[in-house]
Amino acid sequence: MSKAQILYRDIGDYLSREDKLKIVKEAHDILSLEPQMKVLQPNEAGDWINQRNSEFAEFIPLEPDEKEQSFFNKKAIGVATNRDSWVFNFSKNELCKNMKGMINFYNKQIGNSVVNEDPTKISWTRALRKNFQNNIKHTFKEKTIAFCLYRPFTKQWLYYDRSFIESPGLWSQLFPLQEHKNIIICVSCVGTKNELSVLISKNISDLHFIGDTQCFPLYWYEKRENKAQGELFEKENEYTCHNAISNFILDQAKTRYGSKVTREDIFYYVYGMLHSPSYRKTYANDLKKMLPRLPLVEDAKDFWAFSKAGRNLADLHLNYEEQEKPKEVKVSGIESGNFIVSKMEFLAKDKKDTIRYNSDITISNIPAKAYEYIVNGKSAIEWIMERYAITTHKESGIKNNPNDWAIEHDNPRCILDLLLSVITVSVETVEIVDGLPGGL
Repeated sequence: MSKAQILYRDIGDYLSREDKLKIVKEAHDILSLEPQMKVLQPNEAGDWINQRNSEFAEFIPLEPDEKEQSFFNKKAIGVATNRDSWVFNFSKNELCKNMKGMINFYNKQIGNSVVNEDPTKISWTRALRKNFQNNIKHTFKEKTIAFCLYRPFTKQWLYYDRSFIESPGLWSQLFPLQEHKNIIICVSCVGTKNELSVLISKNISDLHFIGDTQCFPLYWYEKRENKAQGELFEKENEYTCHNAISNFILDQAKTRYGSKVTREDIFYYVYGMLHSPSYRKTYANDLKKMLPRLPLVEDAKDFWAFSKAGRNLADLHLNYEEQEKPKEVKVSGIESGNFIVSKMEFLAKDKKDTIRYNSDITISNIPAKAYEYIVNGKSAIEWIMERYAITTHKESGIKNNPNDWAIEHDNPRCILDLLLSVITVSVETVEIVDGLPGGL
């Protein structure tokens, strides 16, 4: 008996359901397509289509490995709460009210034989049910509230108490106290439907920040065990700061590019390289199936070019709220003094140069280049439009209103300014990326 053959024809990307059915219909039968098909043979990795590039496996992994021959010696996944509507909110006051209510409701259930499942009162998860079974009570802890990047360029308050975070990850090692500073390179995980996404953060980041998110820090912190007896509160100096850029990669980079190379230079090299169109295109199939692995480029000039670009991109992306409005963009209607946003909209689906911010304010003459900056399948601008809208969670009834953020920060126009800043970030990101070295 002869071995079966698998034939394959690539009909292209981004076709609609109707387009696909039309191709099948016009073919009449499978035999008529055979001349246009090719015989598939799997590679050593078992890939039948979208085969990986053999060079990719020779590159240096970002994530720590057993041989300690990687860029980083520490990584974390984004925070998975399993109760986002309760522990996230634009309003710190609303967040406190929601969590105080849920904790009080939970504590009243202790000792009951039957759990009250009312979704408007509580969000049960596996870990919380286990606490309930062990009769563990909880108290509200305001000091655990911190900023979190929930989605691209979207910051909210997070109640980061491990008792109410289903999978807290290693963030207590990256930001053990609010006083601790850190910078995290976040990348989309294996299996994402979109191409590789990367975005830097100086805050705790959600699991779905840019897809399913893996995080690579500049530093990590370890708590000392010599705390003075009777001392009640943790202090910043009770932690030892460790570099997360490995000794291995530092030695490699110094050997190749000179003794002046620092761990920060390498960190920003990573950020610059991950934005490289040449790298993303050449290894697109690999990046859908594996976490990034990066080469150390041969030419020292290219290393410094990637590192400098990475620094510039990081400055833009970390300080995205502080960028000036692009000069060519026009804003009308601000004299109304109405900066309340309900849901931003384009004037038409195919006309993205103009955004209706609210009934009074319109933003126009937005450059097309701004929409070339894509994060997790969507332009940064459209992330702002989607996320800065008033929403109500169906099950809990909890309202999340971005205008509360503006009120609590005493800046009525902060959402408008954020959108304008992100337009600038988008245009300048595209310009920096266009200037990266090619030929990988």
